[in-house]
Amino acid sequence: QVQLVESGGGLVQPGGSLKLSCAVSGPTASSYALGWYRQGPGKERDFVACVDQSGNFTSINGKLKGRFTISRDNAENTVYLQMNSLNYEDTAIYYCTAGTNTVAIVVGTIDAWGQGTQVTVSL
Repeated sequence: QVQLVESGGGLVQPGGSLKLSCAVSGPTASSYALGWYRQGPGKERDFVACVDQSGNFTSINGKLKGRFTISRDNAENTVYLQMNSLNYEDTAIYYCTAGTNTVAIVVGTIDAWGQGTQVTVSL
């Protein structure tokens, strides 16, 4: 089992940046691919990004490429989501996820979810 705790959400102005963190714990934490999903107001939950166990392979939602990047620090058992050039449509609850591999995360086969952290883009 793995436990996920997000942090770093908050209020940011349009055009601003924010970096989310997710602390990963549990005896098998390092065996999971990790990722992020988000759910905006009145919207379905969507895939954002994921990274494999080594941290060498990443996948980003095509609509977010160029603005969002994902990374992980296995020594710190943490996965990060760097978000730049934020706009109103990025307002959402962001969820940290764990899965068997990156394909599983992309297709929504998720083994564990965090509780979510709110990101609000507003003046």
